Amino acid sequence: MTKEELISYFSKKKLAFLDGATGTYLIKGGMAGGVCPETWILDHPDVIKSLQKSYVDAGSDIIYAPTFTANRVKLKYFGVEDRIEEINTKLVEYSKESAAGKALVAGDVTMTGRQLKPMGDLEFEELIEIYKEQIEILCKAGVDLIVVETMLSLQECRAALIAAKEVSDIAVMVTLTFESDGRTLFGTDAKTAAIVLESLGAAAVGANCGAGPDTMGDIIADMASVTNIPIIAKPNAGLPVMNPDGSTSYDMECERFVPEMEKLIKAGATVIGGCCGTGIEYIKGLHDRYGVSEGGEDNLPETLEYPDGRKFTRKQKGVRFLTSERQSISFGMDDPFMIVGERINPTGKKKLQAELREGNLSMVCDFAAKQEEDGAAILDVNVGMSGVDEKQLMSDVLDELIPLTSLPLCIDTSDEKTMEMALRKYPGRALINSISLEKDKAERFLPLAKKYGAMFIALPVGPKGLPTSLEEKHEFIDTLCDKAYKLGLTKEDIVVDGLVATIGANPNAALETLSTIAYCKENGLATICGLSNISFGLPQRAFINTAFLTMAIANGLTMAICNPSQELLVNSAFASDLLRHKEEADIRYIERMDRYDGMNVTVACVPKGQTLQAVGVTPSSDKNASGNSTSNDGKEVTPENPQDAFLKLIKKDVMKGSKKTVEKDTKEAIAAGCDPKQLLNDVLMPAINEVGELFDKGKYFLPQLIASAETMKMSIGVLEPLLKEAEGDGGKAKETIIIATVHGDIHDIGKNLVALMLKNHGFNVIDLGKDVPSEKIVDTALAEGASIIALSALMTTTMQEMKNVVKLAAEKNCTAKIIIGGAVVTEDYAWEIGADGYSSDAANCVRVVKKILGVIDEDK
Repeated sequence: MTKEELISYFSKKKLAFLDGATGTYLIKGGMAGGVCPETWILDHPDVIKSLQKSYVDAGSDIIYAPTFTANRVKLKYFGVEDRIEEINTKLVEYSKESAAGKALVAGDVTMTGRQLKPMGDLEFEELIEIYKEQIEILCKAGVDLIVVETMLSLQECRAALIAAKEVSDIAVMVTLTFESDGRTLFGTDAKTAAIVLESLGAAAVGANCGAGPDTMGDIIADMASVTNIPIIAKPNAGLPVMNPDGSTSYDMECERFVPEMEKLIKAGATVIGGCCGTGIEYIKGLHDRYGVSEGGEDNLPETLEYPDGRKFTRKQKGVRFLTSERQSISFGMDDPFMIVGERINPTGKKKLQAELREGNLSMVCDFAAKQEEDGAAILDVNVGMSGVDEKQLMSDVLDELIPLTSLPLCIDTSDEKTMEMALRKYPGRALINSISLEKDKAERFLPLAKKYGAMFIALPVGPKGLPTSLEEKHEFIDTLCDKAYKLGLTKEDIVVDGLVATIGANPNAALETLSTIAYCKENGLATICGLSNISFGLPQRAFINTAFLTMAIANGLTMAICNPSQELLVNSAFASDLLRHKEEADIRYIERMDRYDGMNVTVACVPKGQTLQAVGVTPSSDKNASGNSTSNDGKEVTPENPQDAFLKLIKKDVMKGSKKTVEKDTKEAIAAGCDPKQLLNDVLMPAINEVGELFDKGKYFLPQLIASAETMKMSIGVLEPLLKEAEGDGGKAKETIIIATVHGDIHDIGKNLVALMLKNHGFNVIDLGKDVPSEKIVDTALAEGASIIALSALMTTTMQEMKNVVKLAAEKNCTAKIIIGGAVVTEDYAWEIGADGYSSDAANCVRVVKKILGVIDEDK
């Protein structure tokens, strides 16, 4: 079944029904914890067949084949990876037998448990190959569609979608699991996920697991508001609770679950089912209440609304979206003007060229941060120059920028292989800069835009070069658009470059560009231009550029590539939006002017022969925002004490997760006379604490938290021998902490981060790994004299092992305090099983441990 066929199928159904939980029923059927679910099913096929037949009888239109963890990585953990084809094929066979032609069978795919670089050791291309292997087997076995579910990482969703597209034209549905803050564990919000996945070719998107229907409404509504494909809602039956017999159940009975699902239908869900804790009676209840017979009446909502009653509509024609992994921007033809930051480009920047050739990306990161601070909405990224491997350098730059900035990226390269690598790797919806009609570029690059769901800049340059007239320029635009439309791209995927020439050579250059902008707006096309060409060869260029920009905005210019630190230019753009009464332009202008709080701002004529200062800013102090002095020309002056400079530099390394430079900077700080203990207590510890606070506030996300923690670890690696040498015997011994993912659970990303954070705070951490038997955890704690046992679980089927550890510790008179955490674990559950503490995340865990042990922070 293709994407189009599945969407048509859902459209005819109006409301389609999925199945419910599987894992809990397998356990009830006798499956023990810690075994390979797939091979257990092969040994007990009647259990899954009975369950799935019951789901079909209850009204399921689609049942999930039990291939959830049947990828080579997870099967290898049980030593059966060589049976991958047999396992997937047989499991699909069981599901098809159960469906008996009455329901569709979806091949079920999920995360591998290994983490992508830079957080793990898994390469993106390797992950695509892992998914391709399983999906190809599933397609061969005869599944009707693929479902990628319970995903925590948008990038891993992309890998599975790309894999599916490269082995088949089969339809793919994708659902992610969101935290209570409405974001995935990796920091992706629902809108961003839906935009990226629809643009990449998903047939349906949605959410599963993680929450009950009473708390999933905003997530579903957000997804529905930015897409036109079907929206899936497959929530849990509420929250997990511990039963007196030690088993786990959920707190939302069928009688409450079914009515609560109406909120999700009103929020836009048209494909519904149940996840953890739901069963046959839940699916039957949904079908009985909301099912519609062929041609019959339905009780589906006429208008869509958020749970709080706010109305919304599905994705509107004319709205464009660009995203990073953690943020999306939307814009239409009459929305406020946007800046594409131009600074990450080595052309004309000798220092940047030198750093890039050395593999030093510090300036790239600084440019990104500064441009975001100065108001850029998108960042252009160009690393093309002689003497470098552009593809590898672009890959390295993306590795730095993806966790650093939440702004969408504009990929700027004329090399086809570099462009495909970047679009393939970038975990968002990028903008391609640019595609023209020269040298078959349209034929080579437009398919990349279609395959990877990117927008693109249409550059009106023909096979023979620049257009010779305004009419020819518009013909080039029409030709480029027609080629894009034939591939299935739309007007909303295109931004036309106005192609600015210099008025020094062509007095009509500005008028012709303005005419092109107006032409594009009349035809529903967004526009962009580079500003600097207009004034080339003329004096005091800033005035010309600014005047031209305001005229272009008045004619409908959508965005421009420029330096956002050019105050006169950017402030004039904000003022232009205000004068044209664009939505929220007044608030944007006022917030922009807040940057001049306490300063006297003047715009003055500049005498001939003097340096242009189009915007005269007189600070009330001679200190800039970073606290350093400024010279007469406005440049930052390094403090006189070089040690202070190193302290700030190393803190900046930790805050930005600069793993490539922190070791060198730490060594240079020591050589400059910095005290190792001061670096640890006054720089590293406060920095990682600040990172934790930003994480708690939702300003930093998991990739940034991990990058900062690993950066700090590398700096400590340099300091540690010096600290031990200074303290003689190594100083006071730190408390020992035993950490493990409990028996039966092979997920460890959260546990690994907790271990890293605790080590960074000086604790002696013994990491036992994942799927660790209770006996080993307690015995190790006794043998090592541990003060704390930290336990992690990601699945409701394994969280009961935490209670076993608590019980065993008491039986063996282990005095270590026990704290627990994990995606499914709640604070109430911690107290229910007799644990001593609960942590919601890695940053919080450090505070919990210190509180339990009565440790006083030396850095405070």
